[in-house]
Amino acid sequence: MRKKTLPESGMARSLCMIGISMVGILFCMGRTWWCPQKDWLPWSLDIWSAHNSQHLFDAYSLSHLQHGFGLFILLKLISSKKLTDPVRVIIVATVEAAWEILENTPLIINRYREATISLDYYGDSILNSISDYGMCLIGVFCVRKVGWKIGLFIFVCLELFSLWWVKDSLMINIIMLIAPNDAIREWQST
Repeated sequence: MRKKTLPESGMARSLCMIGISMVGILFCMGRTWWCPQKDWLPWSLDIWSAHNSQHLFDAYSLSHLQHGFGLFILLKLISSKKLTDPVRVIIVATVEAAWEILENTPLIINRYREATISLDYYGDSILNSISDYGMCLIGVFCVRKVGWKIGLFIFVCLELFSLWWVKDSLMINIIMLIAPNDAIREWQST
């Protein structure tokens, strides 16, 4: 029987602690636990409604899956053999949790309202953030199974599907947060 290395045996514990810390910080920030409209469906697929980012799953769940694929692939390519896969997983989880916290600050909420099609965005519910964190981890574990080349293919497919489905995607979101583009915003609103 092969003995697990220290990073492998501590990975699950670390992922739980990262998630719990994220939830604690979001709670202290005053984030709501669930959709203020009291709609108990686990999903909301209308990005134009007040339910967006308030349920367990929404159209942007796909982009959080992409976070897992993309960040893990990037770390794998730039760190080569310097880091073990469990350490990469923990780094991705930490980045995702940090993003969930940053995304729910007035700075990013207001940036979304100013620069993107998310005019009524007021942050995520805590349960939506937990789901986003979980989707990222699912992406990580999928790419670990299939390898980076197939993972990159899946990343691109998710990007294209999101563009077709809701006229928004991870890459468009990044572009619009960093350098808003009126042509993209106009295309999204048609």
